[in-house]
Amino acid sequence: MSKTALITGITGQDGSYLAELLLEKGYIVHGLIRRSSTFNTSRIDHLYQDPHEENVQFQLHYGDLTDATNLIRIIQETQPDEIYNLACPASPIHYQYNPVKTVKTSVMGMVNMLGLAKRVHARILQASTSEVYGSPQVHPQTEAYWGNVNPIGVRSCYDEGKRLAETLMMDYHRQNKVDTRIARIFNTYGPRMLENDGRVVSNFIVQALRGQKLTINGTGEQTRSFCYVADLIEGLILLMNVESFHDPVNLGNPNEFTIRQLADEVARVCKVTTKIQLRPPTSDDPEQRRPDISRAQELLGWTPTIQLAEGLERTVEYFAQRLGRPGKRQPAH
Repeated sequence: MSKTALITGITGQDGSYLAELLLEKGYIVHGLIRRSSTFNTSRIDHLYQDPHEENVQFQLHYGDLTDATNLIRIIQETQPDEIYNLACPASPIHYQYNPVKTVKTSVMGMVNMLGLAKRVHARILQASTSEVYGSPQVHPQTEAYWGNVNPIGVRSCYDEGKRLAETLMMDYHRQNKVDTRIARIFNTYGPRMLENDGRVVSNFIVQALRGQKLTINGTGEQTRSFCYVADLIEGLILLMNVESFHDPVNLGNPNEFTIRQLADEVARVCKVTTKIQLRPPTSDDPEQRRPDISRAQELLGWTPTIQLAEGLERTVEYFAQRLGRPGKRQPAH
């Protein structure tokens, strides 16, 4: 019997690749998005099958994570074995656009999805984030670190929403025996990002391909660790399938780069001269970010295999095609 997976936020970059890989593994996949979603559904168009065929493996459902009544109907229809909760914008310009909605999606949505997982005895994975560490005072960041987050800043709608979602996951597991998994995801990039994504990799690539200056907020000496999307998706599936482990697991590439180094690498791949425009720093922007992935290595046997130079080559090729430049489409995996 095929397993059934329900993916919230399926039209995002990570969700679309996750759905694709699960389908390749023989899963029946159901996706959940808001009908008013502004995400580009073209990321999942290739997943649709002829509805007249028997045993259609992919279906899309419309519903808001904060609408419990509609979610109950969907969960009764789909009866998933596994729930991947990926719904929530990850880019600051998007999650700060409607911060109250961001908090509701992370918190009320988490309550509802956990209630549904309890109802149908599904295993549920929460896509948490390295943002739970805030501007870290411990480096690199291990899962044991409690973080340094501003609870009233402009980023707190996302940071604190994700932190509380983790709290709910652990309490539902301890109190109601829900089978939970928590992935703390560090910066992810790759094909299927959008031009207006607002994150640094896509910003730099689009600016470089358009012959513009690469804009850096702050000095550019702040650091990040960039994980290619195919590596991340492999980690999510491994974490979902590990038995009897419920604490958070870092998923990210431990190689650390300054933002200026990233700009130079993007310019090299795009074959342009690096031209930088500095802008004022953004509020509560972490000075450094690097995962300790010892737990993922020991528990899952997972280590990222695609390093920044190779990942950027694939991502630049993708954006070149989107922007009308010649080039061969690059797969994520």
